[in-house]
Amino acid sequence: MTITIKTDFINEEEIKKSRFICHLKRISSEEEARDFIAKIKKEHWKANHNCSAYTLGDRQEIQRTSDDGEPSGTAGVPMLEILKKKEIINVCAVVTRYFGGIKLGAGGLIRAYAGSVNHAIEAVGLVEFINQRELILNLDYSLYDSLQRFLIDQKIKISDSEFLSDIKVKCFIDEEKVDEVMNLLTETFNGKIIMKKGDSQQVEVEFLS
Repeated sequence: MTITIKTDFINEEEIKKSRFICHLKRISSEEEARDFIAKIKKEHWKANHNCSAYTLGDRQEIQRTSDDGEPSGTAGVPMLEILKKKEIINVCAVVTRYFGGIKLGAGGLIRAYAGSVNHAIEAVGLVEFINQRELILNLDYSLYDSLQRFLIDQKIKISDSEFLSDIKVKCFIDEEKVDEVMNLLTETFNGKIIMKKGDSQQVEVEFLS
């Protein structure tokens, strides 16, 4: 399962008069992560801290954190733990803190930085990458209405249709369900639909935890 944020996002909250601004960005390389962190630091150069954490790779193989002047282990690591817990990949989180005059203590800082990332993720939402396979169907005109009903029942959308001497219908199906759908089609239409597997693609769908 491959999960990431829906889109780049910024969320701000106030904790005991300190402003915590969480910036989330989808990344594809460490260079992109470093550039993003540098960009936020430049934008918020007056801030007391710009702490960061990011994960890269399908299994979060690369993990980096920075406390940026906060007590060791109170910012970057708690931020990273949220990304790890939610199994989010290829995302960089930067939490900017403008100190409001009230010290939070180590426990308070950990809760604040982890919470800032968690709340931003909850607000923006997550997507999951699904591998799909194109299925190309050739059929007589007499079967088209029945096929449409079948696909609606299976929650499969038609991506393209061609109406020539017969009808060619193209649709994308989750990779692990392709053979099951093909068997159902054969059974439902008594083998009267000619089927062929096409190209694969990766799509983003809303992730519901």
